[in-house]
Amino acid sequence: MLDKLEFIESKYEDLGEKISDPDVIGNQDEWRKFVKEHSHLEPIVNKYKEYKKVQSGIAESKDMLKDKLDKDFKDMVEMELEELSEKKTSLEEELRILMLPKDPNDDKGVMVEIRAGAGGSEAALFAGDLFRMYTRFAERNGWKYEIMSSSIPDMGGIKEIIFLIDADGAYSRLKYESGVHRVQRIPTTESGGRIHTSTATVAVLPEAEDVEIDINQNDLRVDVYRSSGNGGQSVNTTDSAVRITHVPTGQVVTCQDEKSQLKNKDKAMKILKTRLYEMEQEKQDAEMAQNRKSQVGTGDRSERIRTYNFPQGRITDHRIGMTVYKLEEFLDGSINEMIDALTTTDQAEKLKMQQ
Repeated sequence: MLDKLEFIESKYEDLGEKISDPDVIGNQDEWRKFVKEHSHLEPIVNKYKEYKKVQSGIAESKDMLKDKLDKDFKDMVEMELEELSEKKTSLEEELRILMLPKDPNDDKGVMVEIRAGAGGSEAALFAGDLFRMYTRFAERNGWKYEIMSSSIPDMGGIKEIIFLIDADGAYSRLKYESGVHRVQRIPTTESGGRIHTSTATVAVLPEAEDVEIDINQNDLRVDVYRSSGNGGQSVNTTDSAVRITHVPTGQVVTCQDEKSQLKNKDKAMKILKTRLYEMEQEKQDAEMAQNRKSQVGTGDRSERIRTYNFPQGRITDHRIGMTVYKLEEFLDGSINEMIDALTTTDQAEKLKMQQ
């Protein structure tokens, strides 16, 4: 590990010189690439410098203990040595985590898809709760979001919604949210006070950049039609709604939220690119499927990952066995505690696999 850290520090210093070079600054694409790599290495290098300082302190304390010291001073040096040794162990663990292979999608924004599952109108209301939870989380982080497509039933809530959070690092924080979310609560219409169980599915996909997915226009079938509101009521007198079918994969995306056909088409293409990118990623990950099963971040949408129990005011994540009794705050976007625990568990599993 130390040899690798020495190499990383040397590379970091080399990149620092390159981003200050006028010739490199003149080539903006190359300069941006070097700046990004330099910033990625910075946390590792800073932690390594701290580690070397602690190592130096340990060596100094050990040298002092070789000399004849009075009891009080010797006790003080031994105490300092013990503290530095504990710090060294802690820094080694932090460095191992920092050096874990990075998910190439972590720095990206996300496309989030929420769909009401089993439970009828209660499932739609729960899907609406989840949408509010994630958008409040985005707002708390200063991230902007944009609704790409939505289907709102007459009885309220959300049947299906797709929205984009275009913020660096959003994927690294939300990637563990993919799966089946379950709610247990008493519906307002339930006179007997019985608890009903409903579900909603969440898919968190890394936002695909234009350069990553090259779609052959001949593979697309584009249909336009008049958008309609709740209950099929016409809300537009022009053919502004767009349906795009990717013939080779059978993927179908519809978008009617905008009054402009062009805007609807742009949004539908963005959703399609993200889905095709995710399909390509899943294909590449197939050979590593066995390894991914042991991690919390598998993103398996069929997996029941979390239960929201209203009568008890608790949220339980079944993957890590964590329960918090802050339901109201959680649904208002205060989900950092759970995300941090999921991230830590995933890192621990990856470290175990490397040993």
